[in-house]
Amino acid sequence: MLAADPLSPLDQREIAGEKQSDLPDLLPERMMEISDKEKNRNVGPLCMGIEIEKKTKWWKLKKEECCEKLRQKLRQALGGQVVLPDDWETTAEVIRETGRKVLGVSSGRRKEDKETWWWNEEVQDSIQRKRLAKKKWDMDRTEENRQEYKELQRRVKREVSKAKQKAYDELYTRLDTREGEKDLYRLARQRDRDGKDVQQVRVIKDRDGRVLTSEESVQRRWKEYFEELMNEENEREKRVEGVNSVEQEVDKIRKDEVRKALKRMKSGKAVGPDDIPVEVWKCLGEAAVGFLTSLFNRVLESERMPEEWRRSVLVPIFKNKGDVQSCSNYRGIKLMSHTMKLWERVVEARLRKVVEICEQQYGFMSRKSTTDAIFALRILMEKYRDGQRELHCVFVDLEKAYDRVPREELWYCMRKSGVAEKYVRVVQDMYERSRTVVRCAVGQTEEFKVEVGLHQGSALSPFLFAIVMDQLSEKVRQESLGQ
Repeated sequence: MLAADPLSPLDQREIAGEKQSDLPDLLPERMMEISDKEKNRNVGPLCMGIEIEKKTKWWKLKKEECCEKLRQKLRQALGGQVVLPDDWETTAEVIRETGRKVLGVSSGRRKEDKETWWWNEEVQDSIQRKRLAKKKWDMDRTEENRQEYKELQRRVKREVSKAKQKAYDELYTRLDTREGEKDLYRLARQRDRDGKDVQQVRVIKDRDGRVLTSEESVQRRWKEYFEELMNEENEREKRVEGVNSVEQEVDKIRKDEVRKALKRMKSGKAVGPDDIPVEVWKCLGEAAVGFLTSLFNRVLESERMPEEWRRSVLVPIFKNKGDVQSCSNYRGIKLMSHTMKLWERVVEARLRKVVEICEQQYGFMSRKSTTDAIFALRILMEKYRDGQRELHCVFVDLEKAYDRVPREELWYCMRKSGVAEKYVRVVQDMYERSRTVVRCAVGQTEEFKVEVGLHQGSALSPFLFAIVMDQLSEKVRQESLGQ
């Protein structure tokens, strides 16, 4: 940590005849010095030895020409036709290898955030022309192309400077008004968040508050924290009564079910450990639908999904409050295989058809929202207030609700809700031998098992949680209705 020593008069300059508002980029020299030291720290001992992860540029599939090129290369790799192999491992490897060749891989370096809020259309057009000129010069190193690029570079600098000055002038004018006061506080909060750049937090505190600095100790602390969090159960009485299972045949997965699940999947999400995004399946169209339908039917029949789907990556996200070096102020977001999420959506759609959730459940239900429940409660409160009657309400806040659901209770609640035993075993398989790693600023931790709770970031977890809550609240509903 750098000592936050006060700035001395020698650290600052004063320019006669200029107002502070006319100098938005003026920084004390000492602040510039500290900034340079911070940049140098990022390439210091804490960064050495960290393997930088290079990623396939799957985002290029937003362009149709890239999709077509990927399809052509896959066709060549598969012997002249886009018929994917039956087994998952072979197909996944062919897709990954072809994607790397066609789309390329990233450098692995973290991009520095640029301030672009003040860019106007003229600046954006000029920057685009400069980029095209740079590509032209890279492809053909002639003096003419070089001069064209250098001239555009100088022109862009002038336009950027003018646009930035104009934007700052307008900003300062607005901040001087009454309406601009809120903007001022909003800017201050944003600056505070930007200062807590959690992607660069390379030191963390242990459970006793001591600061850990070495890569090994930081990784060990992240693993220790999340391993305890994701394998801890609340004290409870063991359930003694059993429940009858529903043994019945289930239909095979149909192509239209896969199409609907694929349509519901959002693009642009971070990939899981298998490095195959949903954009690939959308790009391959009917060839992907046929392969996935066949794959899901094999998983349904065998009740065993590919081992690669059991792995996940946990990314700590700062909650924007508290100590940035405390693990407890981070929320873990789990990155899972997109293909597994597709499989979950197919299973979820079937479960929603057979499980009846009480009408009082508003969360995770189609055509309902928790805001509807809040509105109903407000109306109820107004009615009781108008009638001068007492209204007693109980609010229950479930701490780490997803992480603490006992899996034995989940299987019990599914069977109690009438779910076919085949689907119970399929869901059990999704949680069997699940394991994860934590990806932090100093690399990835060792792998550890996750044996308690629902999967975070899962497409199926919200409805499974609704099933559990429906069964747990059944007795309360019956007593309140006098049944």
